[in-house]
Amino acid sequence: MSPFAPLRELTSTQRHTVLASFLGWTLDAFDYFLLTFVIVGVAREFHVDNDEVAVGLLLTLAARPLGALLFGRLADRYGRRPILMLDVVLFSIFELATAFSTSLTMLLVLRFLFGVAMGGEWGIGASLAMESIPPKSRGVVSGLLQSGYPCGFFLGALVNWLLVDHIGWRGLFVVGAAPALLVLYIRRTVPESEVWRQEHKGQARQGLFAAMRGHWKLAIYLMLLMMAFNMFSHGSQDLYHTFEEESLHLPTGSGAAFMLVAMLNLGALVGGLFFGALSERIGRRRAIVLAALLAIPVIPLWMHGGSLWALALGAFLIQVMVQGAWGVVPTHLNELSPEGMRGTLPGFAYQTGNLLAAVTANAQFAIARWHGNDLAFAMSVWIAGVAVLLAVLARLGPEARGVRFGRSRAATGG
Repeated sequence: MSPFAPLRELTSTQRHTVLASFLGWTLDAFDYFLLTFVIVGVAREFHVDNDEVAVGLLLTLAARPLGALLFGRLADRYGRRPILMLDVVLFSIFELATAFSTSLTMLLVLRFLFGVAMGGEWGIGASLAMESIPPKSRGVVSGLLQSGYPCGFFLGALVNWLLVDHIGWRGLFVVGAAPALLVLYIRRTVPESEVWRQEHKGQARQGLFAAMRGHWKLAIYLMLLMMAFNMFSHGSQDLYHTFEEESLHLPTGSGAAFMLVAMLNLGALVGGLFFGALSERIGRRRAIVLAALLAIPVIPLWMHGGSLWALALGAFLIQVMVQGAWGVVPTHLNELSPEGMRGTLPGFAYQTGNLLAAVTANAQFAIARWHGNDLAFAMSVWIAGVAVLLAVLARLGPEARGVRFGRSRAATGG
């Protein structure tokens, strides 16, 4: 049987729920990456240095764990569907408001607020999708959901390429308000999670510390695991444009540079879907370990390919492995999370790990300076080391593949 057969077995309502969660993460990532494409334009208008504008990215990153905790707790208390709609509306509003920034300070404040809203979307969308589908579908749907991030990156690159010369950086942020329309789709086609309804029917609401009693070691483990995951992805992506310019000497707007980025994103899509589906057969941990370790032999082709086509193949394959490992994350974190915390813990662990991994680019620059400003060497060493770390953490941790959600989980000791 095809590993993607479970997708065909989903009901119409389940497909709408999965699509809404996928689009939420795609459009969230799209809004985030818009700033990365217009840093120079914003700096020129406000007469500041590029690195001052880049603080907006750091503030967004720092705010995401706060948003994951805030909106996650709201989703665990009041339901996935209404809080997801609220979250989408808020990050769209903050994106639109960014277009009307009158100073750099105003822009930075708005990017922090955007980060709070962005931090809430992934965890809520993932829990809504995972609670709404059969257990056997979780692997492939997990890979599909995580593929929303590279899709958002590619969409942002495409919109920037097509429109920035016509509408400017402010116009891009106006376009970035479009995700608010997703709320209409969610309201019309996506029901509340039945698992959430069962968990809260006739039960007293638990506070954060009561719900997490006995699970703090798990929470710390998941944060460390997600730190390694984010070091893996950011280590392969964040400085790739710099590698193109400084090591490959490719102009930013060249067709060759765009082709390599396109291959990165294509590899991410393929990897997320393939390893997510594979995790249903071999287990979550084994799929993560396999993808992480297979990235190591790809590194020479990725960083040192002797031709443009070899580099393109390396870019494709490295993201097959990096995002292949990531494709398991949505289902793995949701299956490990205790009842009453599925809206909060996966997103908070994800975003906290992201914050802990914020040192990645600076660390890679430091390694490059130590080794004769060789960025290719720095990125290679980083990915190899983090791949081993991720594989070890995944192998040593727990797994709950196929666990039943809701009251049946408690009844079966899952």
